[in-house]
Formats: sequence, structure tokens, C-alpha cells
Amino acid sequence: MSNKNLKGFLKSSLLLIALLGSIVVHAQNTTVSGKVLGATGEELLGVNVFVKGTRIGTTTDIEGNYSLNISSQDAILVFSYVGFSTQELAVNGQTNINVTLEEDLSFLDQVVVVGYGTAKKSDLTGSVVSVKSEELNAFPVLNAEQALQGRAAGVSVQSNNGGEPGTPISVRVRGNTSIGAGSGALVVVDGFVGATYPQQADIESVEILKDASATAIYGSQGANGVILVTTKKGRIGKVSVELNSTYSAQSTSEQLDLLNADQFGDYQTAISPNYLRGPADTDWQDLIYQSGYTQNHNLSFSGATEEVNYYVSANYFDQEGVVINSGFDRFSILGKVDAQVTDKLKLGVNIFTSRGNKEGVSTQASTGGTGSGDVISIAYRFAPDLGIVDEDGVFTFNSVGDDVDNPFAIATLSIDETKTDNSRINTYADYSLTDNLSVKSVFGFSTRNETRGTYQPSSLTIAGANGGSASILSGKRTSLLSETYVTYKKEFEKSNIEVVGGYSYQRTINERSTTGAEQFLSDSFGYRNLSAGAIQLIPTSDFSESIIQSQLGRFNYRYDDRYLLTFTARRDGSSNFARNEKYAFFPSAALGWNVSNEDFLKESSTISNLKLRASYGATGTQSINPYQSLASYTDIYAVVGGQTVNAIVPFQVANPDLKWETSYQTNIGLDLGLLNNRFSVVLDYYNIDTEDLILNDSSVPEIAGQQRNDLLKNVGEINNKGFEVSLTSRNIVTDDFAWTTDFNYSRNQNEVVSLVDGSDIFFDASPGHFLQDETHVLRVGEAVGVFYGYEYRGVNQGVAPEGTAIFATAAPAAGQELFTDVNGDGIINTNDRKIIGDPNQKWTAGLNNTFRYKDFDLNVFFQGAFGGDIFSFTALELASGNSNATTEALDAWTPTNTDTNVPIAAVRNRRITSRFVYDGSYVRLKNLALGYNIPKDVVEKIGFERIRLGISGQNLLTFTDYPGTDPEVSYKAAGNLESNVNQGFDYGNYPNIKSVSFNVNLKF
Repeated sequence: MSNKNLKGFLKSSLLLIALLGSIVVHAQNTTVSGKVLGATGEELLGVNVFVKGTRIGTTTDIEGNYSLNISSQDAILVFSYVGFSTQELAVNGQTNINVTLEEDLSFLDQVVVVGYGTAKKSDLTGSVVSVKSEELNAFPVLNAEQALQGRAAGVSVQSNNGGEPGTPISVRVRGNTSIGAGSGALVVVDGFVGATYPQQADIESVEILKDASATAIYGSQGANGVILVTTKKGRIGKVSVELNSTYSAQSTSEQLDLLNADQFGDYQTAISPNYLRGPADTDWQDLIYQSGYTQNHNLSFSGATEEVNYYVSANYFDQEGVVINSGFDRFSILGKVDAQVTDKLKLGVNIFTSRGNKEGVSTQASTGGTGSGDVISIAYRFAPDLGIVDEDGVFTFNSVGDDVDNPFAIATLSIDETKTDNSRINTYADYSLTDNLSVKSVFGFSTRNETRGTYQPSSLTIAGANGGSASILSGKRTSLLSETYVTYKKEFEKSNIEVVGGYSYQRTINERSTTGAEQFLSDSFGYRNLSAGAIQLIPTSDFSESIIQSQLGRFNYRYDDRYLLTFTARRDGSSNFARNEKYAFFPSAALGWNVSNEDFLKESSTISNLKLRASYGATGTQSINPYQSLASYTDIYAVVGGQTVNAIVPFQVANPDLKWETSYQTNIGLDLGLLNNRFSVVLDYYNIDTEDLILNDSSVPEIAGQQRNDLLKNVGEINNKGFEVSLTSRNIVTDDFAWTTDFNYSRNQNEVVSLVDGSDIFFDASPGHFLQDETHVLRVGEAVGVFYGYEYRGVNQGVAPEGTAIFATAAPAAGQELFTDVNGDGIINTNDRKIIGDPNQKWTAGLNNTFRYKDFDLNVFFQGAFGGDIFSFTALELASGNSNATTEALDAWTPTNTDTNVPIAAVRNRRITSRFVYDGSYVRLKNLALGYNIPKDVVEKIGFERIRLGISGQNLLTFTDYPGTDPEVSYKAAGNLESNVNQGFDYGNYPNIKSVSFNVNLKF
């Protein structure tokens, strides 16, 4: 479409929207323009400017300029902006009116969203951090939660699988507060509990509720923090049309240094002199990696009158992954309308829908034995002296170790496609019974439909034995939400009270079915024609339903803008628990003191804000699967009289006393603003005790006759405590130049306080073909999920030093691995294992600097994590002798190379040892962005309100000592009951990505 046609199309669209919205355009005869500045001289973007008593209005642009047509010289202009005092100025025949807005210190910069309401920042008693739209859109990401990384103290954001297109994101607030239940923060979008994030371009702000005072209103769903997402609204004035388009070129962040064909041949010959070298020299990483890209386009229409406010947007996202045959695309629409129907009644509706398509490749495989595995880990270990196909044109199999298909064959021949439809609608009615009393009812419905189809062709090893293998998995999740609550507000001479009370009901249904087939005559059908398979696999299906109903209340009291008091309580009942423990009560209380409003500080020119906060309360966790506390049966196949028949047997025993996990949290905070809030600091200390931890207990005796010998039980207590700092500094603010710095720091320490009988609980996160039983442990007095294994002490030079030994299965010889002899018996066995690492990050930080010079702006954002260890299953496998290896193997011990920490080349068991534990600390240049706003007088000539161009780079630099491809690892850290303790493991992860992005923002 030509530029002229595009312009005509947009103008026609605006006219159509104007007609549909019944927007009346009045004839104007006078133009008033000017500039709006803040108290320190900064230009204010987005100030509302409107004619008092009319629907005529506009907003200021990036330079603080506005222009408004009026019909009367007696008009009064109203200037309003969040955090500043509203001003009214009479036109009196003027055509140029410049305004300087004063900061409203009693308002303290902003109104923030809290559970079931809003509050002035100065009135908050809880720990709440707000992330605004401009921060969320600082650089392109797939999901809005990715944009939170490094933005808020105490908030950990991590991809579940590196840079994989469409991968879920894990968000944790103040550490892991659970073991067997979920630790993900609750997401509430425009009042809908458990909603899907909208696109970050559609988000006005995100509030993260961290302490019990802020989260207790959500009761059993608030133990892991609450993320409140508020989508954008229209502004009074003309219809606003905005287009944001971004294109990113992407590449892998790092690759492993592996042996080439010649080096590999020498390495294998040193292990086995009879090794027969292959004819090729193949870099399998180069074969499976490619240049990827991302494109993201967001078009929005918005506007408002005094009666109606609307915002509509459409988004298209497309990503081609950096691993061949991986990708993701999604189309989504968001619509939002709020209408003041009468003086007392306000109605609103919010609609969101999306369709996502994911094309995946196998990564993070749980096993990598014969014929199986994932593309990434096999690319590391596959023999480099083999080609893609042999001399007969058949895909090659590995020549050492497990007989696995080569990674190129797996990536290009396997099919793994997932289609996901998300829809949500929530409506509300808000009625003012009196000036002080209102009632609000919210009704919402969401559904998520997902279909995953897979096909393994006959040309691959395992599928070849089955003549090709196809499966289809279909899942559906629906959620119904109904909430009604009343709000009473009353102001007295010096006092102010607010009371909220209500009822909440949410019902969630999950349905799933699978079917499959084998023995296909042709691979051309894929999974789309299961009837073409000669063998039909047994279909499965399941259904679950959970209901949570609650009563909630909050009481806020403020006296003389100095003393603050908050009481919150919620009683939850969950169908997920058995009869003895269905209900739980979660109260909290908080105090606040606005010290800066005391007489002795009111006139201070240095301290503009000083508030002390303290809170204590309880929140809970009920995020276990339905029916886990009930006795249940399962179906099996039995043979009776030579015939296969269906039968049922006991599956698990009941636990009617399974309790809710409860977190008791203390928070002490300080908010400090200096020099008219030019510098602001927020400090928080917290202590969280989580009791009645829910975890699988395997002590049920097999004699009980159950198919499942483990049972969910309450097994102990863990503690998280930490310290958080947030700092904002407006370093320089002039007409032409501004420099702002945001810094956050958080430190968290967790500890297992108690377990049943004080006994250790062991876990195994290793791939199945490693044949391990235990890789990490819960132990009283230690951090959650510490690594457990043998302490590596270097290479035996002939005589083992005191306190060390070798495994009893080998005769003592130079070049062997040495380990700490824990029990001093002279040999190494399972009795010599100990704690060898801690995966929990000690502290995290984010540093964001924003510079503006006239029409240019520059953003430099660093993010880092420090102190967490990583156990690399990849490094362990590559050092086992029966695969390719890293170039570390070139330094292996030989009689002529004894000064080394690398043992002699040999095939050895894959043991969990400290040799493969690494420091996972890192600092990353997360974003470097340069933007340019084309001058207003230029863009207006071509019919635009704003044109902004930008170029940015993401993950350009990473500073770390970790020898793997990326320190942000997450193997087996999601999707199972042990995910909270499976931290810091690395195996087969999709690589993280570097990207360079180009962005254009057009506003009409």
C-alpha cells in the first residue's frame, strides 16, 4: 500500500470510528497552544488538557507541547497530570498559554492499583512496586512478564527454556515460598484472577504486591506475591490511532567449544586404540543454529468523552527461532470500554482473545538413551567425524555411546506443533448507592484451548521400529469468576476511612485427551490422519474441577495524613482439600507513619517524603491438583481367561488432614524522598515462614496395594528472609538534557527449618539415561534444593593425598579422579556424598539509566544475579568419555601433562560431583536503545501527531565465569511438583538470544 493510500485508509478508519462512537465534532474558530513543564523544568508528556465543562481536549506530546481548538474566548483550560496539582487557567483571548505544574507532594507521584481498589502512594502501608508502560516497552519481548526482569527489587523473572519461541515465563516474588505447590506469582488483569498477560504495548501499569499486607486480600492465592496488570484507556480529546512496529534480527548468545573431527579422533583413540575414525568433519551446532528474527506490530485506537472511554488494539507477533524448525506466531485483540451510564451507574467490559501457533523442536529431554534425546544435547555429544548421512544416504547414528539419531535429522524430520487459543471477557457494574457507599459486581469467563500434534517418522530410530509414531493431545481450561464487593469511604475533619467487603467465587475446569497411532505406510500424513496408522494406541482422557469461594475484607484508616492503619482478612474454601481442611483464614495488619507530614519536617527543604511502614500477616497456597487428598482408583488392563479386560485397582490412599500451606510474613519498610522527591529511596526487610509444606511422601508401604506409593503430605517448614533497595535519581533535568537513574537490589536467603522427623528428602533431576538416584536434597539448616554428591579433589598423581580416595571399582593409578573421603574408610562410595553447591541466588540487581537530549533519548539497562551455583549435566556428559567433549579434554592428564585438573581420558560413570558445579553469577547488558522523535513541526506537515524511530540491542554483553552457553538455566524447573527445588540445573536448554531491533512508532 502506498504512503498516500495508507494515509487515506487511516483517515477513513478514523471517520468510521467517529461515526460508530457518536463523537460529535463542533466547529472551532480559535487555536490555543503552549508548553507544559514540571516544577524542575522538565517537559511533561501526556498531560491532559481540556476545556472545562466540555468534551474538547488533548494531551501533550513528547516535548510537552499541546494545541487545542476552542469556540469561546471565555473558555477555561484544565491541566491535569498524575503526581502534579491540577491547574485551571482562563483563556481571556490568549493564543499561547505556557504552564508550569507543581508536584502534588500529598499525592506522592501516583495512584497505584491495589487488590479490589486503588490507593494514593502516600497511603500505602504495604510493599508495592509499580512498573509503568514506558519501562515495559523499553525493548521488544515476547511476553510482558519478560519486561519485568530487573525492574523490581525482590522479583525474579526467568524463561523456562532460554530463548525458545513461545516458552512460558516464571515470575517469583521473594524467593521460593513453597516446595511441592506452586511458587509463581498470581496474575490479575483488570480484575480477572489468573488471567493471561496482554501485550506489553496494551499495558498502562503493573503493580507487584509483595508483602502480606498487600497480598492477604487474595488469601490462598497471594502467598507468592500478586501481579496486578492494568490495561490502557483512552484520553479525552480526538480519537488516537497509534502504530508500533518492531523488527529484530537474532542469533545465539554463545556456543560450546567442542572438539573437531581430528581432536575427537585423537581423544577417542586415547580411550580405545581400536577406534575407527569417521570420514567427515561436522560442526553440529552450526547445522542446527540459524539466524532468527522477530517482528511485532501493534495497532491501537482509543479515545474518550466524559461518558465513554474506549481502547481497542490488535497485535501480531512472529518469531523464527535460532534453532532450525522452531518458531512461534500469535495474533491477539484487546477491547476495553467503560461507560458512565448515569450519575450513579458505571458499566465496563474487557475482551481479550489470541491465537498462537508454536513449532517446536525437542529440547531439555528427560532422557537421552538409545534413539532418543533432544536436539541441543545431542548436537553437543554427537560424533563430529560423521556426516548428516552415510554413503548409502541414510541418516547417521552416533558412533560412540548411545545410538542416537543425529541432531539435524531430529530437528528437520520430527513434527511438534501446538495451537493455543486464549479468550477472556470480564464485565463489571459499579453503582454508587450514596456519595460514600458503592457496590461493584464483576463477572468474568476465560477459556484456553490447546492442541499439540507430534509425529516421529519411520526414518528415525525409535519411530522407525514402530513404523512412524503420531499423537494428538488436546487440552481445555475454563475459568468462571464472580465477585461482588462494597466500598465505603468517609472523610472527616482529619480522618479518613475506607472499608471494603465482598464475596468471590471462582470455578476452574480442566479437560484433556490424547490419542495416537503407529505403523504408517507413509510419513506424509504426519499427525493429521491417525486412521492411516495400522496400530491405534489406547486413547486417554481426564477431567478435573476445582472451586474456591471466599469472603474478603479490608479496613483502611488515615489520620491527619500522618498515621495509617490497614487491616485485611480473607477466608478461603477450596475443593482441592479434603473435608477436614477445606477452609483457611488469612489475616494481616499494617501500620504507616508519614513522618514528613509532621510539623518538625513539613517545612524541610531536604526531606520531601519520609514514611515508615510495618506489616504482619498470613497468606496461603492451595495450588495443588484437585483430588490429591482423596482416595482414588485407576484403570488397568487385565487378562482373564486369555482375554484382555478392563479393571480398576486402588491408586492412592486418602489424606483427609492435608492442610493448606501458610506463609507468615513480617515486613518493615521505609520510603524516603529528598530535594522535592528528586531522589527517592525505598527500603524493605522481610521475613517469611512457610509452614505445613506440601510434598510427596514415598513412605506409603507397597503392601498397602496402591498403584501410587507416594502421597501428598505436610512435611515441614522453610524460611525466606531478605532485604530490598529501590533508588530513583533524577540526576540532571534541564530544557535540553535530562538524566535519570533507577537502581534496585534484593537479597534473599532461604533455609529449611524443619522436616518430618528431621530426615533428609532427596530428589533426582538428572536425565534418565544418567542412571542416577539423587542429585539434590532438602536438609534442615540448609538452603532449599542444595546439590548433593561427591567433592572432586583433582587428579591422582600416584599417591592419593590424605583425606582423599578413588572409587573402589578401580585400581589406584595416576590420572584418576580423586574425591574427598568423607568417612575416612579409604574408598569412595555413596557414604562419601555431601552438599556440593547451592543453586539459590544470593542477590540480584538492576541498573537503568535514561538520557534525553532534545529529540534524542538513550536507555542503558544492566541486570544481574550473583551467588547461585549451576550444576551442568551437559559438562558431566561431555566428560564421560563416550561422546564428544569440550576442548577442556585437550588438557587431560597424560604422563607428559601432569599439571592439570582434568583426569585421564577414559569412559567413566556419570557421577554427581563438584567438578561440574560452577558459579552462575552474571551481569548482562539487557538493553541498549537509542530513540529519536522527529520534530513536531515536521510530522504535522505530513499528517501525523508523532513519529518516533528507535534502534536497540538486547543481551549484547554477558559477563560471567560460567562455561556453559548461558547462566540463566532452568532444566526441570517448571511443570512438576518438584519444580521449586529443581533449581540451577543445565541440560539441553534452548540457547538464549542476542538481538538487534528496529522500531517505529506512529501516532495519528
